[in-house]
Amino acid sequence: MLQSAMHAADSTPELLSPAGNWDCARAAVAAGADAIYFGLPRFNARLRADNFIAQDLPELMDYLHRYGVKGFVTMNTLIFSGEIEAAEAQLREIANARVDALIIQDLGLAKLARTVAPNVELHASTQMTITSPEGLAFIETLFPMERAVLARELSVSEIQRFTQSPNPQSPITPLEVFVHGALCVAYSGQCLTSESLGQRSANRGECAQACRMPYEIVVDGITRDLGEHRYLLSPQDLAAVDLIPDLVRAGVKSFKIEGRLKSPEYVAAVTRVYRKALDAAIGKPAAPVTTEDRYALEMTFSRGLSTGWLAGTNHPYLTHGRFGKKRGPLLGTIADCGNGWIKLTQTTGVPLQPGDGVVFDAGENRDLEQGARIWKIEGDRIIFHRTYSGINFDRIQPGNTLYKTSDPKLESEIRRFWQNAKPQEKKTQLHLIVRGTPGELLEIQYNEHTVQSTIPLQPADKRPLDTETLTAQLGRLGETDYDLASLDNQLTGPCHFPLSALNQLRRDLVAKLDSHFRKQKSTPPTPITTTWRDLLPPRPPTEPAPPTLTVLVRTMDQLDAAIESNITTIYCDFEDPRRYKEAVSLFRSQSQISNLKSQISLATPRILKPGETGYLKLIERAEPDGLLLRNLAALQHYKHRRDLIKTGDFSLNVANPITARLLMENADLHHLTVSYDLNINQVLELLSTAPPHWFELTLHQHMPMFHMEHCVFCTFLSTGTTWKDCGRPCETHTVHLRDRVGQLHRLQADVGCRNTLFNGKAQTGARYFDALHRTGLSRFRVELLDEDAPTAGRTLRAYQALLNGTSNPNELLDEVQALEKLGVTEGTLAQL
Repeated sequence: MLQSAMHAADSTPELLSPAGNWDCARAAVAAGADAIYFGLPRFNARLRADNFIAQDLPELMDYLHRYGVKGFVTMNTLIFSGEIEAAEAQLREIANARVDALIIQDLGLAKLARTVAPNVELHASTQMTITSPEGLAFIETLFPMERAVLARELSVSEIQRFTQSPNPQSPITPLEVFVHGALCVAYSGQCLTSESLGQRSANRGECAQACRMPYEIVVDGITRDLGEHRYLLSPQDLAAVDLIPDLVRAGVKSFKIEGRLKSPEYVAAVTRVYRKALDAAIGKPAAPVTTEDRYALEMTFSRGLSTGWLAGTNHPYLTHGRFGKKRGPLLGTIADCGNGWIKLTQTTGVPLQPGDGVVFDAGENRDLEQGARIWKIEGDRIIFHRTYSGINFDRIQPGNTLYKTSDPKLESEIRRFWQNAKPQEKKTQLHLIVRGTPGELLEIQYNEHTVQSTIPLQPADKRPLDTETLTAQLGRLGETDYDLASLDNQLTGPCHFPLSALNQLRRDLVAKLDSHFRKQKSTPPTPITTTWRDLLPPRPPTEPAPPTLTVLVRTMDQLDAAIESNITTIYCDFEDPRRYKEAVSLFRSQSQISNLKSQISLATPRILKPGETGYLKLIERAEPDGLLLRNLAALQHYKHRRDLIKTGDFSLNVANPITARLLMENADLHHLTVSYDLNINQVLELLSTAPPHWFELTLHQHMPMFHMEHCVFCTFLSTGTTWKDCGRPCETHTVHLRDRVGQLHRLQADVGCRNTLFNGKAQTGARYFDALHRTGLSRFRVELLDEDAPTAGRTLRAYQALLNGTSNPNELLDEVQALEKLGVTEGTLAQL
């Protein structure tokens, strides 16, 4: 099996480019990528890309390896229980095609890959939500990895903390970081918006791009007019070309470009700019990144370019809210206009010519935006064809801005570049050792391959065989697949050897190496007899236990209501964890009065970044009975705390029995919350393949859709840029976002100023309770959001009646419908 230590020793940074199809792969190779990543039709987070099929893999890998480029397959989605066998078959196909690496999200799939495809490198996807060194350390205890792709929300200084290993004997997993392309507003692996609103999960490659839609902000019940700022959740794109030297110094191994849905021209343009930047940063000869290069980055695709989170937090800079789709560079502001023409002022110097595409920014919703190609330019007038442009000039006003969206000349140049490029084939670098002494055979060695002469060396009277002659003759490798990289002359004494015989030895070595590599290529990997079934947990027959209702509360009033309802297991999830001690104290005093055998658990933040483990220590000081663990770092931190009842939450993405077993056994958990990505049939399938008593299912909740580093409160309700100067409007206002269909969704901030947007409609699985309980599942959760104490109490009593059999799902739904102001849905549990 490959070992991380081997790859940690290889310090040469890698430029990694996207490839959604063959043309993109060719464009990446032409532009200087060291590796590409691509997907297959299944288990791939970019299902809308053209993608490759399994039959393409041998030809694709031959093509890439011919030019010294590596190929990584993405299997970066969650895997459901009924898909494990198909996933294993795909893993074996990938291994047989000699793919270099797998990029994987699902922990269970990663364990399976390490088991059945041990010679393929394993890269932890950014979908694993690796946000801290502690989180990475936990994954490293599950299986060895060759790469970890970090969350995009980390700054350069935070990334640097990953490479400061406290244990020099424990090599650090090499790090990969996104440096260019689209930014998700939500943490990768933690976005449930598409699943919640449309039953098409981002964790399954079907993102609905809800973050690119317009929203209104409703503050304390009143719609706030933000003018042209409607795209409140749409970040600008990432362009870290100026931060490459800092990232190299921070210890980053791989520099990743986003864009498997983009064109080959995008791939070529962006890759060749970052090739320059990376080469310059590591001291290779490289031309500087020019103004023209920066223009190409912006022109091929951008929603505006920023340094993302890499340069630190600046919320308004990253998400200005003015538009949510491709813009390209700003041309200027309209100074004057008429029927078919405009004049610009405050121009930016971006080149403009007939045929270029532009879009008018009139502060309208994106569905109403107008764009066209320029017909001609006369003096300072930009003229559009009045018939064929389709522009309604009554809607164009002075003061509107104009953006350039298309440059046919640049696109044509880039297309010619990648289509006509002749990449240099990668030759095997030979480091030869030459041995011999007069009277013995001459020997040439490369690694384990040795050739010997048929005639012995002779003593040399004059002009003995020297290093210069050996290098000249053995380096004549011409059209072979090899180059002479170095030669170690270990001849003893002055030796004479005919040059013709030396040339023959060179040919013998080439023939031997050719034969070796052909055989290596044609020899299938050693069969792995272990299968996915060997990784499943034992599932002894169990009788259904009496159902238990657990509740998650977010306010002290809700805690009071839960205590009054005699709930025996309560989770507290407060924005301010400093109030946890007060909550535990209240719970203890009330439990003593009621003489109930009950327990209180405290929820960790959903995300922990470097330096934030202090939050976990604060939770410990509150002295709870248990913990609701929401991230990998928390699993690592509390791994050896056997005095606490530990429940893994939904954010750990437990979607199959192998993942469940990994976490139960390696994090010493008592229970796991079923992933919110599963519908009812997939939940039942999970419960049939793993012990049901391991699990807890959330039966009622407001789905946490977006969980994001981006702070809407700071950006649109303050004049600040970070928590330091925003005035904390999250503490004084109740905020909802209204989507395009008029649905309100509650927005809340947590202790780390991370925002969560909750679905305004409550989701209930009441109709499925009986089927779930029959499997042996006995723990059912209700999660409260912003209910007052009376509403919380009525909701809990309704579910208690369902669980104890005194009401049925229809009666419960009637009760909950009356309580929920914004509606009720079966949401993600519903089977389409």
